Amino acid sequence: MIELDISGMTCAACANRVEKTLNKLEDVSATVNYATARAHVTGYGAHGVEKVLAQVEKAGYGAHVHDGADDEWSKRATEDRIVSLRRRLILSAILTVPLMDITIVLALVPDWRFPGWELLCILLALPIVTWAAWPFHRATLRNLRHGSASMDTLVSIGIAASFGWAVATLLFGLGEATDPGFWLGFGATPEGANSIYLDVAAGMTTFQLAGRYFETRSRRRAGDVLGALNALATSTARVLRDGVESVVPIAELRKGDTFVVLPGESIPADGRILVGTAAVDTSMMTGEPMPVPRGPGDDVTGGTISTDARLEVEALKVGAHTQLAQMAVLTEQAQARKSRVQKLVDRITAWFVPVVVALAIVVGLVWVLLGTAPVVAFGIGISVLIIACPCALGLATPTALMVGIGRGATLGILIKGHDALEASGGITTVVLDKTGTLTSGRMSVAEVSGFTASDDDVVALAAAVERGSEHAIARAVEAAAEERALVLRPATEFQTLPGLGAAARVDGARVVVGNPKLLGEQDVEITPAAQAAIDRADAEGNTIVLVAREGELVGLLALTDAIKSDAARAVAALHEQGLETVLLTGDSQQAGERIARELGIGSVHAGVLPQGKADVVKELQAQGKRVAMVGDGINDAIALATADLGLGVVTGTDVALKAADIILVRDDLMVIADAIGLSRKTLRTIKVNLFWAFGYNVAAIPIAAIGLLNPLIAAGAMSLSSVLVVHNSLRLQNYRRKR
Repeated sequence: MIELDISGMTCAACANRVEKTLNKLEDVSATVNYATARAHVTGYGAHGVEKVLAQVEKAGYGAHVHDGADDEWSKRATEDRIVSLRRRLILSAILTVPLMDITIVLALVPDWRFPGWELLCILLALPIVTWAAWPFHRATLRNLRHGSASMDTLVSIGIAASFGWAVATLLFGLGEATDPGFWLGFGATPEGANSIYLDVAAGMTTFQLAGRYFETRSRRRAGDVLGALNALATSTARVLRDGVESVVPIAELRKGDTFVVLPGESIPADGRILVGTAAVDTSMMTGEPMPVPRGPGDDVTGGTISTDARLEVEALKVGAHTQLAQMAVLTEQAQARKSRVQKLVDRITAWFVPVVVALAIVVGLVWVLLGTAPVVAFGIGISVLIIACPCALGLATPTALMVGIGRGATLGILIKGHDALEASGGITTVVLDKTGTLTSGRMSVAEVSGFTASDDDVVALAAAVERGSEHAIARAVEAAAEERALVLRPATEFQTLPGLGAAARVDGARVVVGNPKLLGEQDVEITPAAQAAIDRADAEGNTIVLVAREGELVGLLALTDAIKSDAARAVAALHEQGLETVLLTGDSQQAGERIARELGIGSVHAGVLPQGKADVVKELQAQGKRVAMVGDGINDAIALATADLGLGVVTGTDVALKAADIILVRDDLMVIADAIGLSRKTLRTIKVNLFWAFGYNVAAIPIAAIGLLNPLIAAGAMSLSSVLVVHNSLRLQNYRRKR
C-alpha cells in the first residue's frame, strides 16, 4: 500500500472524483479522505507509482507520495494555496469597495453619471471576475471535463453571468429594466440600472474568496499529530557491542541489541532493563507527574526519559513496532474517520447546481416560446440564475465558523474547524483526564504524620535531605517546608538512591527519605501504627514518603496531585448542560475514586494505558454515547482523536493539542463547559444559516421563474440573504462565558 498526499481538492466531491479515477486502474483499490487530503492505494504493483500519480494528475489534481508526517510537499502545497487565496482576496476586496459605490450610486442616479463611467466600472470588475475568481472558474472547467458539478460551478456561472449581463446592458443597452415583465411593485427602474450586476459579480467573488481562504487556513492536516508523536522518538541510539558504546542511527537499532541510556536522555525503543536503576519519567506517555522507579527486569517504553541514572536496556520492539509508533498509527486511523459539516452543502449542491442551471435555461426558452422578446426572456433566466446563486449558501458555514472561532478566542477557546462543531451537537458524555486537567499535575504534601517526632520535624528532616535533589517529590517537600516557615539544617554526604529516594546526614544523624521499599531495604522497622497510616494513605491514592533517622521511622508524608480549585464548579456546569461525566486516569483506582467523590463524577476508569484510554472511549461509544474527551498528555492523543469531540488543554503537550478538535487555552476549567456550549451554539447557527440560505433559494426561484422579479431586485434579494446569514452569524459575538 502507498499513501498519497492530494492537493487541489475543494470539497468532498473532489475526493470522490479522485477516488473514482484511481479505481479505474485495473486491480487498484483506493480510498480518498478529504479531511486529511490523503489517498490510500493498494494493488498498484502492475502499474507502478508513476502511473498512479499520473492518474491523479489526469483528474486535475496534484499528487505526491507521502513520506512522513511533516512531508514538505504537503506543507508547501497548503501554504501555496493559502498565499494564492490571500492575494486574490486582497485584490478583490480593494477593487470591490469603489466598484460597489460607483455602480450603486451611478446606476440608480442617472444625473450623476459621467462620460465613460460604464467603462470604468467594467475595468474595475474585470480583474475581480477573472484573476481573483480564477480558482472557481478553474474548478468549474475541471468539473465540466468530468461531467460533474460542485459549489464552485454555480459560483463561477453566477459570476460570469452577472458580469456578462452587466457588460451587455452597459455597452449595448440590452434588456433595460424598463422592459415589460419586471415589476413586483417597484415600477420601472432607471435606464442602465442593470449595471448593478457588476456589484453582484464582485461581491460574490469577494465573499466566496473570504470563505475559502478562512476554511483553508482553519483546516489542519491530520498528519500534524504524527509529526508531534514522532518528534518524541530519538533519531539515534547508543548501542553497546562487545563492551564498546557507539552512537548509531535509530534505523540501525535491531531487536535484541543492548543500548545505553544516560541520565536525561530519551529511551530510543521499547525494551527491558538489564543493568541500572532509575526513576523513569513517563509523563509524556502516561500523563502522570511522578517518575516511576525502574530496575533490572522492568520494561521501559520508547520516548520516556531516564531522569537520574545510566541504564543498559535490551531492545524488544524497534521502529514501527514500538508503542510510540503504534500510537501514531492509531491516532491517524481515528482521525481519518472524522466527518465535516460542509458535506451537507456538498450533498445539496450535488443536485442543486445542475438543476438550477437547467431551470434557468428552460425558463428562458419557455418565455421565448410564449412569445416574449428574447431580451426579456434572457433577463428572466438571469433572474433565476442570480436568485439561485449560492452566495448565502456558501457563506452559511464559514461566516458562522469565523465569528464562532473569533468569539471562542476571546474566551480562551480555539475551535479548529467544522469537525468540532458537528460533533458537539450530539455529545452526551464528557470523559475527563485526571492529571493535568482536573489536577495541577504538580505534587504537593497533603498530610504529615509524625510517629516519634513532630510533624514539623518530619518535614524539616525530609526537606533537608531532598534539598539536593531535582525530583518532583523533593520540590513538593521543600515547598511544604517553606509554607511552614521551617529553618532547614545543613545536610552532608548526600546520596541519591535512583527510583527509591535519597539519604544524607543531618546534624550528624543519617536520614533516609524514600518509599516503603527503600526503608525495607534499609532494615527500618515499620510499626503497626505506621503501617496503618501507610495503608490509609495508600487507600486514598496518595504517594507515600517515609522518613527514617538512624534506622528509626520518625514519620510519613502523603503527597498528592492537588485538585484544581475550579474543578468541582466545572463538573457541575457540565452536569447542568445535561452531560454525563467520566473520570479517566492512568493512576490507581483508589486515587481515581477519591477524585471522583470530591468532584461529583459518577464513573471512574483507572489504571489504563494509552491504548486503554482510547478503548474506554470506544466502549462508551459502543453503548450509544457521543463522547467528548478532555486531556492534555501524549497518552491522551489517541483518545482525543478517537472521541467524537477532542478537547486539549493548553498545559498539555504538543501532540495532545494537535489531536484535539478544540484547544482550551484559558487557565480556568469552566472553559470546558464554555467550549461545548459555544460549539453547540455555533453549530445551531450554521444549521439555521443553511436552512435559510437553501429555503430562500427554493422560495425565490419560482417568483423569478414566472417573471415577477426584476433582475435588479433579484440581485438585491440575493445580497439581502447574504446579509441575513452574516447577521445571524454575528449574534455569536453575544455568547457569554459561564460563571
